[in-house]
Amino acid sequence: MKNNIIAFVLLLILCHSAFANVTLPNVFSDNMVLQRNTEVSIWGWANPQEEVVVTPSWDHETYKIKASNQAKWEIKMPTPKEGGPYTISIKGYNEIVLTNILIGEVWICSGQSNMEMSASWGIENGDEAVKKAANPIIRFFSIPKLTATSPQNNVSGNWTECTPATMKYFSASAYFFANRLQEELQNVPIGLISSSWGGTPAEIWMPEEIIQNDAVLLESAKTRKEESYGPNQAGRAFNAMIYPLVGFKIAGVIWYQGESNVGSAVYDKTFAALITSWRKLWNYEFPFYYVQIAPYQYGENHFGGAEIRNAQRKVLKVIRNTGMVVTTDISTIDDIHPKNKKSVGTRLANLALVKTYKANSDLVNGPLYKGIKIEKNKVIVAFDHAEGLHSKDEKSSQFEIAATDNVFYKADARIKGNTVLLQSKKVKHPVKVRFSWKNTAQSDLFNKANLPASSFITE
Repeated sequence: MKNNIIAFVLLLILCHSAFANVTLPNVFSDNMVLQRNTEVSIWGWANPQEEVVVTPSWDHETYKIKASNQAKWEIKMPTPKEGGPYTISIKGYNEIVLTNILIGEVWICSGQSNMEMSASWGIENGDEAVKKAANPIIRFFSIPKLTATSPQNNVSGNWTECTPATMKYFSASAYFFANRLQEELQNVPIGLISSSWGGTPAEIWMPEEIIQNDAVLLESAKTRKEESYGPNQAGRAFNAMIYPLVGFKIAGVIWYQGESNVGSAVYDKTFAALITSWRKLWNYEFPFYYVQIAPYQYGENHFGGAEIRNAQRKVLKVIRNTGMVVTTDISTIDDIHPKNKKSVGTRLANLALVKTYKANSDLVNGPLYKGIKIEKNKVIVAFDHAEGLHSKDEKSSQFEIAATDNVFYKADARIKGNTVLLQSKKVKHPVKVRFSWKNTAQSDLFNKANLPASSFITE
């Protein structure tokens, strides 16, 4: 009798292992958006050597693959132009049918609290925006705050349609980004994956080995203090909140972070390493558009905020296919969470519309420092994106120059075409320039699109 029971239990185990259900990561669910006009990967788990058959309704082709000895399978398939809704059947021992799938543009939206900030936090004109937010072809996937000491293969969450109820608690910057894209792209579905955590430094959003294998980044990371509101150890949010998405085809990333790195002298290197590491894992150079941190009272005995803004500006020069939104004109200096998130999302989308989608050729960047030319006691500062360069107070008051002693004095600044001519009676032989170099400085230099110039300091 006892032997019969043992045999029966063994039979059940064998049966169970022979017919393991096909399962999927949560990012593949009803209501999802897949990237259009490309080849996407769909993956999951099944019994080793079990055949998995995937059939999308847009072409009714059958795509077959056998699960590996690690019980994992992955299949690639072409996607059509924008449209839907479609279904996808995934069949092994069991069958999963995903419904209400759209084909369009997929963006990851990540960073700290300014990306996380939703209409429910009290954004500018938030109640009105919520009321108008019924848009079934914008879809949201929200990732909860999670950490892990090693890369994970799944994350909780599910895709939902954009309704006033779902939009109210989703990233406002990301929502307005999608809204603006749709205005110009004419109803192409937009999928937004939100993966943000307030108060977090960049180091936790990149693979730990990137930090460990770089002496400069490691030394900087060691200075980070433990915080009650979130992790500070390298890689912890990346492992749990970004790595499970690797391979999910995206159009690009929008990013809003940096406030928690104020005080870092190597943020440009840290941020550049983050972008590069993500692209390496996805195996393509997707667009990465980010928001420069806003003016804020970090303390007037240092230039930490200005230094992070300058570091963000410098990344544009060293990492291809990036873009930066400057926010000094749409922020107040006493709120680290500027409430005008519509302008932030719209400016991010305008970058994508020009650089990624080639939908128009609008001027979408504020003036960016290009270089200086020294002529005796004068400095000529050149800018990119400087068409219609002007100051709203007739003359900019935010330029300073210094000699080799590195003591800066306010400069008389005269705009001439797309350049600014600087001089000061106190500096006979200028060698360095800085602009808007205060934590709370709100740029007073603009181009014809009324976009503000980024703060900078010459090397």
